Amino acid sequence: MVTALVFRDQPRQCQLEATVIGVSEAGVVTDATLFYPMGGGQPGDTGIFLTASGQALAVTDTRKGEGRSVLHHLPSDHGLQVGDRVTQQLDWARRYAHMRMHSALHLLSVVVPFGVTGGSIGADKGRLDFDSGEAVLDKAELNERLNDLVVANHPVSSEWISEDELKAHPELVKTMSVAPPRGAGNIRMVRIGDIDYQPCGGTHVASTGEIGRLEVASIKNRGARNRRITLRFAEPESGGQP
Repeated sequence: MVTALVFRDQPRQCQLEATVIGVSEAGVVTDATLFYPMGGGQPGDTGIFLTASGQALAVTDTRKGEGRSVLHHLPSDHGLQVGDRVTQQLDWARRYAHMRMHSALHLLSVVVPFGVTGGSIGADKGRLDFDSGEAVLDKAELNERLNDLVVANHPVSSEWISEDELKAHPELVKTMSVAPPRGAGNIRMVRIGDIDYQPCGGTHVASTGEIGRLEVASIKNRGARNRRITLRFAEPESGGQP
């Protein structure tokens, strides 16, 4: 089964008509989805499925399924069958917070130029772990540099390159512990102006100005070489119009 990943090209779309093509204990698969499946440190999306009868079914998580399918976690008594039509409605506020934080972490990888050993994205905070050795990281300096990049309002876009192109430029991969998925022939790249270009399958804002003011919440040691830097939003956000 193959699920068309509408969120890749339309990350601001919040509603979609889809057809159920698979039902199992693991979840419900539709022919297309707005829901990002957990991966790359970004949580799976949540929201609802509206059935033809008007029933609202809560989507509590989204995960990758077998092959190129996406599994939507619904209540066990959802009653959906293959061929049913549903209207997907995304929890936009949560997704948009993930988009802002994901883009913010890409900026963090710009101002901290070391290999990334781990990371996670949340709706209110996120973190990256860096193999920074004995480097001294100053919280105030990182805050200033990050927010300068936010205010500069760099455009954020995505494109595709071949696996061979990426193999020829291994320096584009910043993550040390997780390699970009291979085997499909192409790799999705996310570009932030002329300051960052790296493989990424997640959802992002359209420009860094959307992120809003950031704050380095903490810098902690995680082993002899690892430093964990946690970011949070420094001010409330309006929610962003989809």
